[in-house]
Amino acid sequence: MATWAEDEIGRKWDRCFTDALFKFGGGTLLGGVFSLFFFKRRKWPIITGAGFGLGMAYANCQEDLNSTIRQQKPKDCSKIDGEKKTGGAKTGGAKTSS
Repeated sequence: MATWAEDEIGRKWDRCFTDALFKFGGGTLLGGVFSLFFFKRRKWPIITGAGFGLGMAYANCQEDLNSTIRQQKPKDCSKIDGEKKTGGAKTGGAKTSS
């Protein structure tokens, strides 16, 4: 059974693919309109529009997925940092005889 984080990441991936399809289609359509009316039916406006659409979808997806990673709690490393600063037992401190 999937945990909450796995379900959320799955939903975000689904949104990324849907967003990419819509933005790719919109960019292609807009590029086709510009190609038809302004650029004498050349291919490059269509390809450019599709590229812009995919680039926007990639940026949105990257931000959405990174927000999930940033929400996780960082581990407490203060104990490790404290040992390094104070010279813990494994740093070769002063020898004592007993």
